[in-house]
Amino acid sequence: MTQIDPTDDALAAIASIMDQPESSHEPEVAASPEVPAQVLAEVPAPPPLPAAIVEETPLAPAAVEAAGYFKVGPGPMAAIRFKWTVRRDDDGHFYVDETIGENSAPIVAGPMSGDDAIRMVDTSESEARQRFDQLRSEMTGRAAAAGLIRNDSGEV
Repeated sequence: MTQIDPTDDALAAIASIMDQPESSHEPEVAASPEVPAQVLAEVPAPPPLPAAIVEETPLAPAAVEAAGYFKVGPGPMAAIRFKWTVRRDDDGHFYVDETIGENSAPIVAGPMSGDDAIRMVDTSESEARQRFDQLRSEMTGRAAAAGLIRNDSGEV
C-alpha cells in the first residue's frame, strides 16, 4: 500500500487555485434548501469604500504591553535556544530575563522603562538571529567546499 504525502495534496490544491482564471476567484453562491436561488440573486453586493476613507485612514501600530513581552532566538534545539522575557516588578520597573533552554536560571537586566525593555528584547533577538544565520552560512559553505574537494579528488 502506498502512502500519499499530504504535502503533495496541498501543493496540488494550491496549483489548481493558481491555474484558475482571475474571474473565477469570486466566491460562488449556491442555493440551499434554506435560501432559494432567487433570494440569493436579489442580495446586492456591498458598496465599495470611498477612496478618501481607504487612502486617508492610517493604520496605527498596536501598542505593545511590555510586561510579558518575549521573543525566542533561533536554533535547532530547544535546549540551547535563547529566550528573552520582559517582566514588571511591584514598583513598576521592567526587567528582561534571558534564559537558555527550558530550565536555566535567568540572567536579569534592569531596571528600565517598558520601551527600553522591549527594545532590548528586539535587539537581542535580532543579534542572535544574525549570528545564527552567519554560523549557518559558514557551515553550509564549508560543507559545500568539502563536497567539491571530495568530488575533485575522485572519491565517491
